Amino acid sequence: MIRQALDWDERDISDSSASLPAPVEILQELIRFNTTNPPGEEAACIMYIRQLLEDVGIETRIEALDPGRPNLLARLKGSGAAPPLLLYGHVDVVGVDKQVWSRDPFGGEIHDGFVWGRGALDMKGGVAMLVSAFLRAHARKLPLRGDLILAIVSDEEAGGEYGASFLVNQHADYFKDVRYAIGEFGGFSFHALGKTFYPVMVAEKQLCWLKATIRGDGGHGSMGKSGADCMAQLGRMLQSLSQNKLPIRPHPAARYMIEGMAAALPILPALLLKGLLRPRLGNVILKLLGEKESTFAPLLRNTVNATVVRGGEKINVHPSEISVELDGRTLPGVTPEQFIEELYEHVLDTSIQLEVLRHDPCAAAPDMGMFGLLSDVLKEADKEAVPVPMLLPGGTDGRLFARLGIQTYGFLPMPLPKELQFTKLIHAADERVPVDAIDFGTDAIYRVLERYGE
Repeated sequence: MIRQALDWDERDISDSSASLPAPVEILQELIRFNTTNPPGEEAACIMYIRQLLEDVGIETRIEALDPGRPNLLARLKGSGAAPPLLLYGHVDVVGVDKQVWSRDPFGGEIHDGFVWGRGALDMKGGVAMLVSAFLRAHARKLPLRGDLILAIVSDEEAGGEYGASFLVNQHADYFKDVRYAIGEFGGFSFHALGKTFYPVMVAEKQLCWLKATIRGDGGHGSMGKSGADCMAQLGRMLQSLSQNKLPIRPHPAARYMIEGMAAALPILPALLLKGLLRPRLGNVILKLLGEKESTFAPLLRNTVNATVVRGGEKINVHPSEISVELDGRTLPGVTPEQFIEELYEHVLDTSIQLEVLRHDPCAAAPDMGMFGLLSDVLKEADKEAVPVPMLLPGGTDGRLFARLGIQTYGFLPMPLPKELQFTKLIHAADERVPVDAIDFGTDAIYRVLERYGE
């Protein structure tokens, strides 16, 4: 069904790339490596990819902070007419404990037209596409205008210390002059009001983890407590976090996405959608969206959620100090100081001390220079496609490569059935991806390589 949407020039069917393993076969093998992070143990999976490359004569390089958690680098030389282009992805996955699966999560089985297994969507499916397109470019001796760099990394799911962060900090020279990269997370289809949208990630929210410290009077557990009771303060804080939302502040990337979607919709839904960009109307419209509120709300404001609480030593002692770890996600360009000021103004009492645990900044606005090419490829591949830029509410390794001035595009194209709840399958039981979607994505990425630098 999906293949009917393709409109590629089917030349070179019998060329030298025909002897390469199919993208879906590569995905099946990748899934069969249990790279659950922690502990990761990505070495065997990385070495499988290394063997695929070296079997066809591509030189590779391994860089590792920990030998059991290596990163693979490879390069195809271009003419130098364009800057190098980076393709990157991670092979570690989240765990499956306490999940009930219909299939073996590490079996890589094909059933009902889907490849089943942990990582099928996040992101071994994407790695299979990227590696396959890279192999195809080599086999067909594609005349590249810029060097093509492949980086397959470890440890994305736990922050990237052993993966992209290590490469950026210790091997930045390998990525010299790279301006654009293709990685996760975007290019999948979703259907709304009769339209087929393909969001391409052009920016992601910044990670800003905080620790809140609440202090009060300790004492014996048998004695009543006043307003200085840490537990009472904690209760008020958690309730405030739940009930009070930070103000809407439309970011350029969110504006690109919403305006792009609105341009393809009938006038009334378009006006409703564009109303999200008006702070006074946004909150009202979000409530009208029902279940869709959770899709758009994180794109319009900074968010914060309490995730870890520590306090109390004994059941008969009132704690004098409680700490709460907060998962903050800020819009690109927002500083930790601005975020903390906003929290005090709208959510938290100033008596609560806030400390920054980790902040991963990214560019204040995306470089859209390559979006046109990606959009054209998608529209040629699927005549119904409406490509739109996307601000990702979560985080990827893109935030780490951004330190080198590299703009990542989340572009792993996958036309998905309307009934498939894509976002609910990521990190969940029965993660799976259509076989045809992997072929579609590989073809799309290869077409980008053909045209890059024109």
